[in-house]
Amino acid sequence: MATVGATAVLAENLRVRSVRADEIPLIDFGPFLEGDAAAKRDVAKAIGRACEEIGFFCIRNHGVDRALRDTAIVEMKRFFALPQSEKDKISVRNSAVHRGYYGSGEENLDPAKQRQGGDLKEGINIGRDLGADDPDVKAGRPLHGPNQWPPNLPGWKEAMNAYYGAMVGLGKQVMSSFAVALDMPADYFEKDLTKPMTTLRLLHYPPQQGMITEDQLGCGAHTDFGCFTMLWQDQVGGLQVRNGKGEWIDATPIPDTYVVNVGDMMARWTNDRFASTFHRVINASGAERYSMPFFFDPNFTAEVRCLPTCLKPGERPRYAPTTGGQHLLDRIDETFAYRKTL
Repeated sequence: MATVGATAVLAENLRVRSVRADEIPLIDFGPFLEGDAAAKRDVAKAIGRACEEIGFFCIRNHGVDRALRDTAIVEMKRFFALPQSEKDKISVRNSAVHRGYYGSGEENLDPAKQRQGGDLKEGINIGRDLGADDPDVKAGRPLHGPNQWPPNLPGWKEAMNAYYGAMVGLGKQVMSSFAVALDMPADYFEKDLTKPMTTLRLLHYPPQQGMITEDQLGCGAHTDFGCFTMLWQDQVGGLQVRNGKGEWIDATPIPDTYVVNVGDMMARWTNDRFASTFHRVINASGAERYSMPFFFDPNFTAEVRCLPTCLKPGERPRYAPTTGGQHLLDRIDETFAYRKTL
């Protein structure tokens, strides 16, 4: 057994090793935001190599205002400190568009192995806040609609919307860097990003105690559903990534950076040229862990088919064409218990 402090013990098969600096690259994103064409291409090529080799990288000089992020972190913790009865007022079960709060065990990202009630975390989903007069809401388009906001937290909605907007802007720039990395025009994806399906998820992981096995982790081993994820994580640690050799490695937190990882939709779009990599969270620190992943996905109607630069001569697409919206709906239905009863 591997001991992790006084209150938590890891099963032997959950051992990990520290990550080497070259395994999850730290990339300066500033030159892509502000540099000339050559500088943008250099950054994009570094991102492309990371996406092909492991599917994970970190970015610094990302342009997201620290004050906006710090305010969002404070407000996130204020929400999770509420009594359970207050959090349940905005339960995701009350939303037709998968917005709102869910408690520990309501999401299970590794149902084949997690048999003790799903992921040991609670969270809240915040998306593009659309009113009843929005054309997509009127048409009943799935995943389009209003957020659920805590009724007794003044200023909470405004703080989250401000941070959400900044992350949408960063996500569009990362998507542009993907296009350049794939030898396409920087604006290639813009037509698919006029109303992207972007989700800010706030997460709270209590410390696990006792024997920790694959029967229940903070977040079960999984690949992300969509295009890519940009993660702020605190300094507690716990995120682990499975590399190409099948080894689990720690994704050590680096202050003022975002961890970016490729999701299944982008792997599908690139015919697996970009790798969607398994990862998980084990909070054996003895402390509360908080994180804010931001899931960046295209328009609901965006056609997801093999990109022209990702098909070698004589090679066939590995996946049938789909749309961004249908891809997400299929994956959400697989992992949230309440969706199975709809």
